[in-house]
Amino acid sequence: MALKIALVVLTYNRANALLAVLRSLASQCGPGHSVWIADDGSRPEQVDAMRLGMPSFACPVHHVWHPDVGFTAARARNLAAAQSDADYLIFLDGDCVPNAAFIAQHLLLAQTGAFVNGSRVLLNENVTRLVEQNALDLLQLGAVDWVRMRWSGESNKLLHLLHWPSAPFRTSTEFRWKGIRSCNFAVWSKDFRAVNGFDESFNGWGHEDADLVLRLHHHGMQRKNGFWGTEVYHLWHRENARDQESINRQRVLARMQGAQVKADVGLDQLADRQGVQVTRIN
Repeated sequence: MALKIALVVLTYNRANALLAVLRSLASQCGPGHSVWIADDGSRPEQVDAMRLGMPSFACPVHHVWHPDVGFTAARARNLAAAQSDADYLIFLDGDCVPNAAFIAQHLLLAQTGAFVNGSRVLLNENVTRLVEQNALDLLQLGAVDWVRMRWSGESNKLLHLLHWPSAPFRTSTEFRWKGIRSCNFAVWSKDFRAVNGFDESFNGWGHEDADLVLRLHHHGMQRKNGFWGTEVYHLWHRENARDQESINRQRVLARMQGAQVKADVGLDQLADRQGVQVTRIN
């Protein structure tokens, strides 16, 4: 029996970027797949724009919205993931356009006892504007286009041009902070549940993804790096406020000295869903 795959896409007040992500996913989704838009409280006009521009999907797409009470990405992701009955979860950010073989490449790397930490290509403001206007389809660009963009500073790397799923040295049993990205991350649902998901007690931007990875290591899992296969194209944006970053970092550093597996506030604490709206939109 084929695996059931849920793609959990985080978004907040950026419908044009989200639609670029959804257009790429729409070309890849099929039987056994589902898309869950984890909306951290987007304004009504942003939700309307998303629904109006929604591409045609061959798999179900759901919108999971909760009220805007500040940066609560961990809760938004948990709420969406908890709705799914999938075997495998692939987390994306709503400004990270997946490559044309993104789902297939993630499935090639899926391995019992491991989670996959994907990689990304950063795009500049000009390219981002064209993508958001649907005037540039990143999936139609060839190697020459990407080399030109790298030369001109419109993108930051060419790593994604090489696809090598069987590359050696992908796995690691030890926690490493560098390169952890919840904007492109895959984990077995049973393991995500075992660690109680993302820890919603982390306030503001920063390091709730590192905390998840640390607890997955404490759970006995290996990290598998997804370079040369699972790249996403990260659209430009201004940096989020990082006033809680140092506090969150210190919390992760403290947990590195222990063996905590379960989030303090996570999936098990989602009983209070006041204001949460779950809608199938296709």
